[in-house]
Amino acid sequence: MTGIGWFGALIIGALAGWIAEKIMKSDMGLLMNIVLGILGALVLNGILFMVIGNTLGGWIGQLVVGAAGACLLIYVVRLIRGRA
Repeated sequence: MTGIGWFGALIIGALAGWIAEKIMKSDMGLLMNIVLGILGALVLNGILFMVIGNTLGGWIGQLVVGAAGACLLIYVVRLIRGRA
């Protein structure tokens, strides 16, 4: 989440995690939303950078990538726990 700062990363992480929580119909708290949103953005940005050589920038791009990445992380956790 380059270029948006720590406070911006927390806001985007919380929003992305909340969006992923609603999409995936899971029940998590605010802290887990922030963690999943930030980790999701980091994971998916890394994948995008490896595949296409670029990432989405700005607040909206990071929100989209964070929400998609958080959904991916929720799915992986469900696969590991056996509830996919």
